[in-house]
Amino acid sequence: MKRIRFGLVLFLILNINWIYATDLNIADWGAKSDGTTLSTAIIQKLIDSANNDGGGKVIIPKGRFLTGSLVMKSGVELHLEKGSVLLGSTEISDYFAISENKWKALIMADGIGDFSITGKGTIDGQGRTLALKIDSLFYAGQLDSSLYELKERRPVAHARPMIFQFVKCTRIDIVGITIRNSSTWVQSYDLCSYILINDIKVESNAYWNNDGIDILDCREVIIINSTINSSDDGICIKSYYRGPDIHVNCEKIDIVNCKVRSSASAVKLGTSSFGGFKNIRIKNIEVYDTYRSAIALECWETGKMEDITISNIKAKNTGNAVFIRLSKRPKFDRFPMGYLKNIKISDVKVEVPFLQPDIKYDFPGPSLPFFHNVFPSSVTGIPGFKVENVVLENFKITYPGGGNPAYANMPVSRAKDVPEKIADYPEFSMFGELPAWGFYVRHVNGITLKNIRLKIKNPDYRPAFVFEDVEKLVLENVIVKGDKKPVWKVVLE
Repeated sequence: MKRIRFGLVLFLILNINWIYATDLNIADWGAKSDGTTLSTAIIQKLIDSANNDGGGKVIIPKGRFLTGSLVMKSGVELHLEKGSVLLGSTEISDYFAISENKWKALIMADGIGDFSITGKGTIDGQGRTLALKIDSLFYAGQLDSSLYELKERRPVAHARPMIFQFVKCTRIDIVGITIRNSSTWVQSYDLCSYILINDIKVESNAYWNNDGIDILDCREVIIINSTINSSDDGICIKSYYRGPDIHVNCEKIDIVNCKVRSSASAVKLGTSSFGGFKNIRIKNIEVYDTYRSAIALECWETGKMEDITISNIKAKNTGNAVFIRLSKRPKFDRFPMGYLKNIKISDVKVEVPFLQPDIKYDFPGPSLPFFHNVFPSSVTGIPGFKVENVVLENFKITYPGGGNPAYANMPVSRAKDVPEKIADYPEFSMFGELPAWGFYVRHVNGITLKNIRLKIKNPDYRPAFVFEDVEKLVLENVIVKGDKKPVWKVVLE
């Protein structure tokens, strides 16, 4: 907790338990706990009443209560008692969007402050059933083809309701609850500030695009003591606001003491990166059975990513340790190029498997359309625009090895054939087979690798490290076990 900003913590402690004038139990007002009777009108009436009374607690007691879209109001605590389950309707007609151009959601708010969702109960979006019903609407001619992905044969992400969507809100507390089974992103915080997400559990492998937590252009955020299991990115910080001020940042965000499993990346900054990311702290993260990267930093939409500090990451059965990428998306060519600099990642322990790490889950990451050996960690910019000032310190990564040139071949002698992929969606497999098994570093100005321990279990035809177009390279106490070849190769321009 030492790295968490004291002022924000003090503010949240002083405000987490507001003095409520009213406690309103939904069962006392006629809500049925049978899981089939729709209670939307009753719950919304009580939320509105508590707000009108100057604040209050709306209580979901033990039982199963069905609801459609609910709108939170200022001064209201929605409290789920132990044993309670708030079920999302499986009928799309029971949902609406909080404002124009926003997604539909189960619980939402727009432009308000001082509200919370707390307790030891569960919110279950019943997302698989809901998504499949929406899917059937397309074949019944009731869903526009623009809302359907014909190749994947499923409704687009924004045609399916989230569980939470909060827009331009301030002072939000989400504490203690379990959130399950969204039909799309689980929870989205958009242009919000002073957010506390504490001691929650997300279990969302119900359908595609099940990001666990999405923080969009927000400031002063703490995510702490939480567990995320999702069929897309686990905790994702995005910057996409495209209004008159294009320099909206994700700023002053702490992610601490969390456990994450993902069928994409566990903790990711990007891919949406229009404004930028600044002053982000990520600490004490446990990652397991994750398809892509334990940590992914991706900046490709004009944004500026800087002052990112990440420490104490432990990842087991995870496809990639660290992926850092600066590039440029063609649709934003009219804007100045962004930058990615001042990154420190320390105390990282990762075990990379030979086989796909999430293959036993309902929604594993997508199989790649080319043959490849195990991918290394990578730090890459593009020609003329380099990643700057990166420190990687106290790393222990175990790789399976087994890289076979007869299966997929990119020797160091052909390192310049690795495609730049400047316009491609950034992810750790984007370059295809790479000429290193441990770290691949290209187009970087200032990188220090200190106290790095790499271990390989079986021989690999590639060296541990390849550096291409790298300035100010510092290697200090770098040890490779299990590989008798020279451990690194510098490819000169």
